[in-house]
Amino acid sequence: MTTIKELRKPHTKKMSLAGRYKDIRGRSELICKPLQTEDYVVQPIVDVSPPKWHLGHTTWFFETFILSTNILGYTEFDPAYSFVFNSYYETVGARVIRTDRGNLSRPTVVDVYRYRAYVDNVMCELLEKELTSEIEALILLGLNHEEQHQELLMTDIKYMLGHNPLFPAYNNKITKRKATKGAAANGMVAIDEGIYEIGSAGNAFCFDNELGRHKVYLTGFSIATRLVTNEEYLEFINAGGYATHKYWHSEGLDWVKANHIMAPLYWYLIDGVWHNYTLQGLQLVDMNAPVCHVSFYEAAAYAEWKGMRLPTEFEWEAAAVRLNKGSRWEWTNSAYLPYPGYKKADGAIGEYNGKFMVNQMTLRGASEVTPAGHSRDTYRNFFHPHLRWQYTGIRLAQ
Repeated sequence: MTTIKELRKPHTKKMSLAGRYKDIRGRSELICKPLQTEDYVVQPIVDVSPPKWHLGHTTWFFETFILSTNILGYTEFDPAYSFVFNSYYETVGARVIRTDRGNLSRPTVVDVYRYRAYVDNVMCELLEKELTSEIEALILLGLNHEEQHQELLMTDIKYMLGHNPLFPAYNNKITKRKATKGAAANGMVAIDEGIYEIGSAGNAFCFDNELGRHKVYLTGFSIATRLVTNEEYLEFINAGGYATHKYWHSEGLDWVKANHIMAPLYWYLIDGVWHNYTLQGLQLVDMNAPVCHVSFYEAAAYAEWKGMRLPTEFEWEAAAVRLNKGSRWEWTNSAYLPYPGYKKADGAIGEYNGKFMVNQMTLRGASEVTPAGHSRDTYRNFFHPHLRWQYTGIRLAQ
């Protein structure tokens, strides 16, 4: 029986780099195990990539940035795969545009798994050797990159199946999440005015957008200890929140009207009762669970309706150790921007984060489909404000 807990199983501290490589690579394939062949190619919207593409792209990363550049005489599995599985690395060369990933009937699913096995065999041979610190750092980046794609795999699979009119379950044998007994009161914790250090010191793995640890001055504020629940968000819906302009950013209201938004993604009103699509199929909305799959626009509008606001990413990090977190990525009221002194790495790796630092909002925390141990209090996720296919939720501040 497959469980979300198994898919998120943490690595042991003593696990070698080779062991961690095998574990993470195997977990990507475990995520795809419940899929039918037809599921591997579907791309319903531009933001969702087919599972087959995720499996190929993460393999291409290891082949391109580690094997091809560090093993003399390495032979690529198929030179054409760089065009197929390159995501956005302009330095590497031409690629299939993002909107066309779902048109790739070839290479086949079988071919992609052969590609993974080919690269894994060579990587395992490499991992048996004494490696430079630079190569080890690239491998760690590749593993964390694959864990990012494991989360995207889960969210993309949910979107594909959740927009199938039959609402098929991702896995009928998956263990259902235990029903919540009731949401605790949404208390507020006070954070004192002062100077706080933000960002990673770089002593352990982090992405480059977390570097540039710096001090920020924060005025005193209060932040909710838990996330907004479905029941609380339903009150906003029933109060006409989606139709009341004063709660919305102008762009948010335009988005609501243009897309006829009336509830979070995957919510359906059936015979007067709210249901939502889950990995187990269509279910009654669990009113005690944290609201999920809401955009920044919706999060900000709800906060305005409550007479409160969203925390900044700096406030969130300063308060993180005192928060109940980890079940939803949390929208903050901070634009995704570089920290002071941020510098892009040379070459293609420099395209990893810096080029996206415009027109996006920062999210903090993790979600129920984030691989265990992958997130940390300094982790910075980022999405455009209208997106909600990720497991996104709401925390209030004032």
